[in-house]
Amino acid sequence: MKRTESPEEQLERFLAKYTPEIAALGRAALVKMRKQLPGAIELVYDNYNALVVGFCLSERASEALFSIALYPRWINLFFLQGKDLRDPHKLLKGSGNQVRSIQLEGAGTLDDPAVVELIEQALERAGATIDPKRARRMEIRAIAPKQRPRRPAK
Repeated sequence: MKRTESPEEQLERFLAKYTPEIAALGRAALVKMRKQLPGAIELVYDNYNALVVGFCLSERASEALFSIALYPRWINLFFLQGKDLRDPHKLLKGSGNQVRSIQLEGAGTLDDPAVVELIEQALERAGATIDPKRARRMEIRAIAPKQRPRRPAK
């Protein structure tokens, strides 16, 4: 009987599709987000364009506040309700109805006081709290049968 992979093992397999540099940055970014958002539920989507890990208040994807998205050449931190955040340092990019993002130059970007302030502001605006005592949980929500290459073309 074949053993079923845990969500963590599946995520590791998804990360292995990327270059070692992008995979390492992705792992480091996830560690930092988990530290900043203890108790958040992680929803994983291995989509056509990117590998996305959403950080949610509950199991409902509509309650996701942030996501880390890995692309072949970079990683973004998405603020899913970022349009109205105060951003005096002009870090947030995007012009859609809600979502804004920051490209991670390195995992240390998540320690930047201006980025931490944006994360705290987004949590405050959500009007709900994440129970920091809740055990970390990850769910694999979708794996696209067709995907763009995860490594840049040479």
